[in-house]
Amino acid sequence: MSVGPTEIVIVLVIVILLFGVGRIGKIGGELGKSIREFRTGLRGEDEKKPDQQ
Repeated sequence: MSVGPTEIVIVLVIVILLFGVGRIGKIGGELGKSIREFRTGLRGEDEKKPDQQ
C-alpha cells in the first residue's frame, strides 16, 4: 500500500489548517537546527572551551 499524491495533498492541507503557514515555517527551521545539532553530536565535533581540557 503506497501513499499517492492525493493523500499527501490532503495531509498537507490538514497540517496548514491546524498550524498555519507562519507556524509551519518556524517548526521547519527548528527541526532543521535540531537535526544539524544531532549530526554534530554524532560526529563528536563539539567545540571545547579553552578552560576545559
